[in-house]
Amino acid sequence: MKAVIQRVSRAIVAVDGHLVGEIEQGMLIYLGVGSADGSDQVAWLVDKIANLRIFDDPAGVKTTLSIKDIGGAALVISQFTLLADATKGRRPSFTPAAAPEKASALYDTFVDALGLQVPVQSGRFGADMQVTSVNEGPFTLVLEHPPPERSQQAGQA
Repeated sequence: MKAVIQRVSRAIVAVDGHLVGEIEQGMLIYLGVGSADGSDQVAWLVDKIANLRIFDDPAGVKTTLSIKDIGGAALVISQFTLLADATKGRRPSFTPAAAPEKASALYDTFVDALGLQVPVQSGRFGADMQVTSVNEGPFTLVLEHPPPERSQQAGQA
């Protein structure tokens, strides 16, 4: 499971010209579900995101507060393209992404679980969405569980 998280002061998502989700200060989260993902990945990612200290405190001290601390909200957008493999050729392969039925179920589970900790809005799974955001910082992180292999980096000096 992979998430791209952006710290935002505003984010909206529309489908066919109709607003389906909108938040003020918080996180815009693009979520990709892999074929091997399950409830363990959802639980880990929800806990990590809800407690991730990426917001500044009122005194200006950097990255000391979580989304829960600031009373922020999350806008979650499904994005299977995060799992694309573009290492060969010119056209990405989406084989690593979960099948739509599985991905939809885990996406909903993620949205529901995160919603128990912070207010959550979401896009529409599988729809052609138009997302608009004001990224603060900019501050963007990529979280992945399980984490990508680091074997190539380990042992290199």
